[in-house]
Amino acid sequence: MLETEPTPPTHLRAAGVSLVLTADDGALPSVLYWGGDLGDVDAAGLRELCRATAPSPLPNEYDETVPVSLAREHATGWNGRPGLSGHRDGTGWSPLFLLTGLDVTDRGAGQGGLAVATGTDPTAGLTLRVELELTAEGLVRQRAEVTAAPGTDGPFTLDSLVLTLPVPPVATELFDLAGRWARERAPQRLPFVVGTHARENRRGRTGPDAPLILAAGTPGFGFRCGEVWAVHVAWSGNHQTYAERTAGGAAVLGGGELLLPGEVRLAPGESYTTPWVYAAYSATGLDAVAGRFHSHLRARRSAGRPPRPVVLNTWEAVYFDQDLGRLTELARLGAEAGAERFVLDDGWFRGRRGDAAGLGDWYVDEEVWPEGLGPLISAVHGLGMDFGLWVEPEMVNPDSDLARAHPDWLLATGGRLPLPSRHQQVLDLAVPEAYAYVLERLDSLLATYPIAYLKWDHNRDLQDAGHGPAGTPGVHAQTCAVYRLLDALRARHPGVEIESCSSGGLRVDLGVLERTDRIWASDCIDPLERQRIQRWTAQLLPPELIGSHVGAPRAHTTHRTHDLSFRAGTALFASFGIEWDLTSATPAERAELARWVALYKEVRGLLHRGETVRADSFDPALAVHGVVADDRTDALFALVQLDTPVTSGPGTVRFPGLDPDRDYRVAVQPPGDTPALRQAEPPAWTVRPVVLSGRVLARAGVRAPALHPEQLLLVRVRAA
Repeated sequence: MLETEPTPPTHLRAAGVSLVLTADDGALPSVLYWGGDLGDVDAAGLRELCRATAPSPLPNEYDETVPVSLAREHATGWNGRPGLSGHRDGTGWSPLFLLTGLDVTDRGAGQGGLAVATGTDPTAGLTLRVELELTAEGLVRQRAEVTAAPGTDGPFTLDSLVLTLPVPPVATELFDLAGRWARERAPQRLPFVVGTHARENRRGRTGPDAPLILAAGTPGFGFRCGEVWAVHVAWSGNHQTYAERTAGGAAVLGGGELLLPGEVRLAPGESYTTPWVYAAYSATGLDAVAGRFHSHLRARRSAGRPPRPVVLNTWEAVYFDQDLGRLTELARLGAEAGAERFVLDDGWFRGRRGDAAGLGDWYVDEEVWPEGLGPLISAVHGLGMDFGLWVEPEMVNPDSDLARAHPDWLLATGGRLPLPSRHQQVLDLAVPEAYAYVLERLDSLLATYPIAYLKWDHNRDLQDAGHGPAGTPGVHAQTCAVYRLLDALRARHPGVEIESCSSGGLRVDLGVLERTDRIWASDCIDPLERQRIQRWTAQLLPPELIGSHVGAPRAHTTHRTHDLSFRAGTALFASFGIEWDLTSATPAERAELARWVALYKEVRGLLHRGETVRADSFDPALAVHGVVADDRTDALFALVQLDTPVTSGPGTVRFPGLDPDRDYRVAVQPPGDTPALRQAEPPAWTVRPVVLSGRVLARAGVRAPALHPEQLLLVRVRAA
C-alpha cells in the first residue's frame, strides 16, 4: 500500500441511521458501521470507534489485517465474493485499487450526505469510481463505474461488479420473497449461516420470483419488531442479490447486475456503470424498512401531482372483443360508478383478434376502428374521464407485418429463435432501426390522440436473448434501450403517465420506477391472492404505486367467487380501479361499487400519503393492516379473515402506528362495515364506537369479530 496520511473517519446521519466510512493506507474506503444512529460523535470519538472495532490477526489467517474496502478485493484478504470479477485475456483478474480521490459532502442537520471515491490499479489497467449516499430518508444507495484505462492492450471482460454493505453478527436470520405468475411475492425465511444465499434472476426482466428485498435481521424479526438490514437492486434486467457470511465471521448483503458471458467487454477508455443498489436499516422491523423506501419514492415524485384516479380497465371486461358501442356503454357505467380514467386494453391494433398475432404492428386497426380511436376517446372525455391505452412495445408476434419484414430485429442466438412464449418473441431495441420504429410509433400515437396514460406490458422472459448477427448476449443492452425509450417518451410527452405491467407484477423495481408512475401488482385480481401479494409488494412500494382492481364476482385466474365488499376492500389500499364488465352487474352491485369508489376518493389522501402499517400476526388466518396519517390524527385499518381460524374465538387485535398519548374514536367504516359473521352478536365496539388511547390500542387492542373466511372489516380510527 502507498504511505499516506490517515483520512479522518466520515460519519453521515439521517432519519435515525448512521453510516461511518474510513479510508486508510491509500485504499478505497471501508464501511466501518451501518445501522442505528450513533449520535453526535466527534472526530476523536470516531477514531476511538475505529480502534475499538479494529480486527486483529487470527490463528492460521493472514499475518496482518487490512481493511476490506468497498471493492472487496481478494488482495486485501477478503475470501468471499469479490466486488469486481473479470480479466483481460487472463490477466488483471485480481485488482487492488489505490485511492486517488475522496470527496465527501455532509448535508448536515441529519440530512445524510454523499461520498465519492475513486481508485486505480495501474497493473490491471482499471479505474473504479464508487458513489455511496445516505439519503434524507435514511436509505443507503451506492453504484460504481469501472473504466478500462486508455492505452491498455485488448478489452477487459467484466464478469461481475457487485456492491455490498456489512451487517453485524446479531443478524442471524434471512428473509426474501419468491413466487410465480399470479402468485407473486411469497415470503420465505432461512437461517443466515456460513456460506452464500444467492438469488440470481436470469429472466431478462425482474421476474415473479425476484426477491424484491433481501433482508437480514435479529431472530424472529417481524413487521413491528427486531433489527433489520435489507438491500434492493434497482435494475429491470438480469440481476443478483446475495447474503454472505464468511468463516472468519464477516457478513454482507449485496447485489448488482448479473452479466451474461462476454456481455460487457470494455475497450480502452470505455466504462460500465452498475445500477443503484439500495439498502435500508430499521430498529423496529420490516414496516420501518418499507417506510424508508416509501418516503424515498414519494420524495422523488414531483410536487403537485394529482391524486391517483379511479381506473376502469377493459381487459377482463371485454378481452379482445372490442366494439365502439359496447365500450361506450361500459364507459358510461364506469363513469356512473365514479371512474376517472378509462384504459383500452389489448386488441386495438392491426390484426389483433387474439394473442397469437399483431404484436409489433402499432397502428390502429382500421377494421375494428374505421374512424380511429377518436370517437371512443370523445365519448370517454364526454363522460368526464381521461383516456389510457395498452401497449407492449418490447414484444413481437412472429405473425405480424413487423416480424415478416424484419426477422433480423428479433433477439436470438445460435441460428435459432428462442422458445416461443405466449406466441411472442422479443424485439431487439438495441438495433437502432428497431428502436427508432417503436419510438416513432408510440410518439405518433401520443401526438395523434389525447392519451393520458400508457399501460406498458411485457409478457415474456428474455431467453436466448442474443443481439445482432453474431447473437452476442443482449440483455444488458436491451434493458438500457428500454430505459432510453421510456425517457425519450417522457421527455416528448411529460404529461403522460406510464404503468409498468409485465405479465402483471413481474417488473417491480426502483429502476423502472424512475420512469413510470405505478405498477400492476399481479394479473391475478382474486382478492384472497391479492391480499398476500399486496401485503408484500408494500415492502418496497407505497399504496399509490400499486395498481389493484375490483374484478367480477368470479375471479378470472382462480375461479373463486367473492363478495364485492372483499374485492373492493382489498383494492382500496392501493391505486384503485375496476376491471369488470359492468354491463353484467346488477343495479344493486353497481350502486355498492359506487359507494366503494366514493370511499376511495374520500380516503385516498390518507392512503397515499400516510404510513403503511402491518400488525404482526398471532394467527395466520387473520391479517391486520392499515395506513396511519403522518400527524397520527387519522387511520384506516382492515381486519382480513384469510382462512378459517384454529380457535373458535379470534381474540383481540392490536392497531399499530398510532400516537400512544392521544385518544382515538374507534368505529367501523362504511361500506366495509357489514362482513359476514360467524357469531350472532358482533363485538360491542362495532355497534357503538369506543374511545381509547393509542397506547391501549397498540397493547391491549379490541375484540376481533368472528368473521367468515374471505371477509374483511374496515375500521376508522380518528383522534377524539
